Amino acid sequence: MSFPKKTGGKALSALQNLPRITLANLRPEPGATKLKTRRGRGQHGGNRSGRGHKGERQRGTRPRLGFEGGQTPFYLAIPKYGYNEGHSRRPQYQPLSLKRLQYLIDLGRVDPTRPIDLTQLVNARGVTVQPLKRDYGVQLVEEGADIFAAKINIEVQRASEGVVAAIEKNGGVITTSFYDPISLGIVIKPVPFFLRGQPIPKRMLPGEDMVPYYRDAENRGYLADPEKIQQARLALAQKYGYILPDISKDELYHMLSMRKDVRQIFFGLSPGWVVSMPEKKILKPTDEKLLKYYRS
Repeated sequence: MSFPKKTGGKALSALQNLPRITLANLRPEPGATKLKTRRGRGQHGGNRSGRGHKGERQRGTRPRLGFEGGQTPFYLAIPKYGYNEGHSRRPQYQPLSLKRLQYLIDLGRVDPTRPIDLTQLVNARGVTVQPLKRDYGVQLVEEGADIFAAKINIEVQRASEGVVAAIEKNGGVITTSFYDPISLGIVIKPVPFFLRGQPIPKRMLPGEDMVPYYRDAENRGYLADPEKIQQARLALAQKYGYILPDISKDELYHMLSMRKDVRQIFFGLSPGWVVSMPEKKILKPTDEKLLKYYRS
């Protein structure tokens, strides 16, 4: 007489006979671990202990950090104060000569009938600005001042007295303004920013060390008093011996009189606006709190 076998009887009986699982009988899976190589055991594990042959690396007598073999180390060769103080935070400006600017205008890359700012200069490949490398904008230099003949309204970050005289002699207008790194990255590459669908931020004000430059009328700073700027224009014309043209009677007066707001990044676009590239629309905020924030 045969009896039916129970399903899983052998497995159940094996579990019943096994000891309880404790920390004393835990073992890793076969092949999961590998024995550590025993260094420094001669022919049974290598006679160099993985350090190679001779020298400071094998003997463990490497010099201290900063030692340069006996010559004067870098941290002693560079003085603490003076010319190199704050060199890692010192802003720099990419030079753009008036000769190069006239060349771009003659080629048609830069339109002199519209206000010129960093967006036009970078798109025309006249200058390369890299905010990540401490670039804070463009500096106009005097090279080609004797051949410059365009009437423009240009906004840069730095300009010398000779550059200002060369532009205003032709009936043009120049303004020096500050851009913080975030605003600078947006103004030189506006299309990638517009594709992200973010509102245009406010342009930050300059630091305490830069405020005197942009409040000086002789530098044509964007924070200077307009009346003082007009007086400085007349004084510069008398100094260089040319007749200052009256831009109020010029046919391009509307273009020449255009200036950005202190917080504005683009001409014609206010902070807080969203430029939708796929829909080709400009979205403006209507909430009073947002309007108050972007106007402040």
